[in-house]
Amino acid sequence: MNGDAGLPFDLSPPADCRSCERLAAFRDVNRVAFPDYRNAPVESFGDASARLMIVGLAPGLRGANRTGRPFTGDYAGDLLYTTLIEFGFAVGRYDRRPDDGLALVDCAIVNAVRCVPPQNKPTPAEIAACRPYLGGAIKALPGLRAIVALGRVAHDSALRALEARLSRFPFAHGARHMVAQPELVVFDSYHCSRYNTNTGALTPEMFRAVFAAARAHLDVAPE
Repeated sequence: MNGDAGLPFDLSPPADCRSCERLAAFRDVNRVAFPDYRNAPVESFGDASARLMIVGLAPGLRGANRTGRPFTGDYAGDLLYTTLIEFGFAVGRYDRRPDDGLALVDCAIVNAVRCVPPQNKPTPAEIAACRPYLGGAIKALPGLRAIVALGRVAHDSALRALEARLSRFPFAHGARHMVAQPELVVFDSYHCSRYNTNTGALTPEMFRAVFAAARAHLDVAPE
């Protein structure tokens, strides 16, 4: 169990990564506008022996880009961490702060893109540039048995990191894909953004159902 960002398995981009010119320029602007924000690539968070990985899209401007911890500080984190606590993948109290004492259990969170993108929309080139960090995190978890992909971008990037054919595993909320042995299953969910929940595309019940399926899978998967 680990409550700190920056896990041993996580080879994160440097704090002033300039690999993606557009993202670096956006960080520069935000460092002036919000000097108290992290405004740097956001490290992963969780348990170094995790069997479950959650793959998100990218840091939110006033969420993880501000706090430095994935899904911390915005609505998406409210729904995600409440659900993780409910299904035993987190303990403590989530309070939108990286020092709130929340810890993940058998679970790690990694974003497909580590830097905040303008309008929350990374380009295909930016997603590809960050994929080695996602792939490295996947390979560094020997006990990994399940991935919950939050949205199509996370789904596609995770499958590419696993060297799986996207055409064989189409994204659909609630879908589950056996993509690798032994027993590595990718579970798809719509992203837990405020937009998706406000429009009814994703309800808390729909979101919980995905994690119930992941929990059931892990409860029978070999250690």
